[in-house]
Amino acid sequence: MQSIIHYPNLKTVLMVEKVLKDAETTLTRKEIKKRLPAQIMHQTLNIILEYMEHRGLILDGHKGILWTYNDNPKFREAINRGTEI
Repeated sequence: MQSIIHYPNLKTVLMVEKVLKDAETTLTRKEIKKRLPAQIMHQTLNIILEYMEHRGLILDGHKGILWTYNDNPKFREAINRGTEI
C-alpha cells in the first residue's frame, strides 16, 4: 500500500459528493476530476471514493462510479419494513 501524501479536507469531499449526486449516469475518475470546480490529486480522489464506497454512498464498478445513497425517509422506512414503496 502507498503512503498517503495528502488527505482530503471536508470541502473537497463535499465537492466530489456534489458532482456524483448531480450526475445522471456513471462517471469515470477522469470525468469527476473534470467536473470539479478545483483540481485535486488523483490519490486524494481515490481516498474520497474509497471512503464513500465503504460508507455505502457509491458503487465503483468497471463502467464507472455511481451515487447510490438515498436519504428519503419513506425509502428508509420501506427498507426497514421490507416492503415496496
